[in-house]
Amino acid sequence: MRTLILGIDSGTQSTKALLLDVAKKRVVGTGSAPHCLLPGLPPGAKEQRPETWRVATTKAIKAAMKAARAKPAEVRAIGVSGQQHGFVPLDAQGQVIRPAKLWCDTSTAEECDAIMSALGGLEATIGALGNAVLPGFTASKILWLKRHEPRNFARLSTILLPHDYLNFWLTGRAVMEYGDASGTALLDVRTRRWCAKALEAIDPDLVSKLPPLHRSDEPAGTLQASTAKALGLNPGVLVSAGGGDNMMGAIGTGNTRPGVITASFGTSGTIYACAQNPVVDPRGEIAAFCDSTNRWLPLLCTMNVTVATEMVRNDFGMSHEAFEKAAAAAPAGSDGLLLLPYLEGERTPNVPSGTGVFFGVAPRTFSAPHFARAAIEGVTLGMNYGLRRLTELGVKPAQMRATGGGANSRLWRQVMADVFDAEVVTLKVGEGAAYGAALQAFWCWRLQRGEKVSIAEITDAFVALDRKGIAQPNKARVAHYRELQALQDELSRSLRGAFDTHRALVTVRKPVSSSRH
Repeated sequence: MRTLILGIDSGTQSTKALLLDVAKKRVVGTGSAPHCLLPGLPPGAKEQRPETWRVATTKAIKAAMKAARAKPAEVRAIGVSGQQHGFVPLDAQGQVIRPAKLWCDTSTAEECDAIMSALGGLEATIGALGNAVLPGFTASKILWLKRHEPRNFARLSTILLPHDYLNFWLTGRAVMEYGDASGTALLDVRTRRWCAKALEAIDPDLVSKLPPLHRSDEPAGTLQASTAKALGLNPGVLVSAGGGDNMMGAIGTGNTRPGVITASFGTSGTIYACAQNPVVDPRGEIAAFCDSTNRWLPLLCTMNVTVATEMVRNDFGMSHEAFEKAAAAAPAGSDGLLLLPYLEGERTPNVPSGTGVFFGVAPRTFSAPHFARAAIEGVTLGMNYGLRRLTELGVKPAQMRATGGGANSRLWRQVMADVFDAEVVTLKVGEGAAYGAALQAFWCWRLQRGEKVSIAEITDAFVALDRKGIAQPNKARVAHYRELQALQDELSRSLRGAFDTHRALVTVRKPVSSSRH
């Protein structure tokens, strides 16, 4: 009988599942199911119903089991990766109170300011938490609920993150591991303990609503009978701690020891590294997260990557192949057409009221090839803004391991290499977060059996580079993109006031409602 490990990644747009055959060291079955954002919300608000994650997870697991021709008894452990920072509020009966506000929700900027003001300002906040309180993080979403939906806040009994919610559904236990917890802006990342001052800035009783913290190598629990029946699996299967998608992506790309850097090009963009000690940015631009292997994960996040390229692709009615062909027809630098890619606001740099700007539109650049290439270049330059800050803090890129949808493009990988001025490689298993969830679950399962094994030993054995996907930087293009980087930075700084004015003009105030379930 095979030993299969199930990895799940519940993202913003879909949930994916894969089955890893540990003897063959390969994925033998995959499945996926989509889910959508709630429509009709005010500008900046991004929400989903957590129930849709359960439905999608069920469909994805069943599809993976069917593809692998797997028997329930072959599945020995489950690991869950989830989109970070989302706020899932539960009542005393464990029922969801309202839709989850997501990582990409930028409607809580005022609450961020209020929390940091209560903590004594930016410098004092970073001193207390290791991080600034940004709109993407969970803390401000909790204060938003208290301010805008007091009836719902009065019902709040348990605060979970998206992957915690799926673990709760799987096991019946509400727990939170260090990696995902560090993205709440409630945890002191240096000590891995809740920060009392941050909790009190939101509500004096908030600590009672947070689940117990536990190590990343400990199980969240075992699969409960009711959920096992719905999934077609056996009860009692080990469920690992799991983690946020970036923490699981680090494991899935072999980023489990210092020196490796991962760049994820999905809906959002992230770049992160493994560190033995906390890497705290005094300016608060780089997130000082914990990872999901009991170490740390300095990380930068931009909110707009494939969301920008997909916007352009769809508007021009192109397939993915046609989009890449069109982008390749334009020269490096797109003849001066430059995208400032703040379509959904931005987190690095922190510009929650930002919008997208195409700069350099002229008759010679008003074409599909120019807009396609400018979208690829603009979002990559946006990520490089944070990468340069990461290097200033001592994290040096020698090799970038690219994952996510953008990494599938040969042209885009070359743009990455030229913008980052580093070798870019891809992995044989492209679904880094789901694969990382499976590898963490395998690690936890072996530890529970009494084996002494490190996560790095497992990733060394299971994570393989795809040598066909390597891209090396071109010196001439590196220099050209450095000039474009300076221009994009200047545009960003000069438009901050205009962004705030624009948001004030387009914001539509909706009646406060506490009836959405």
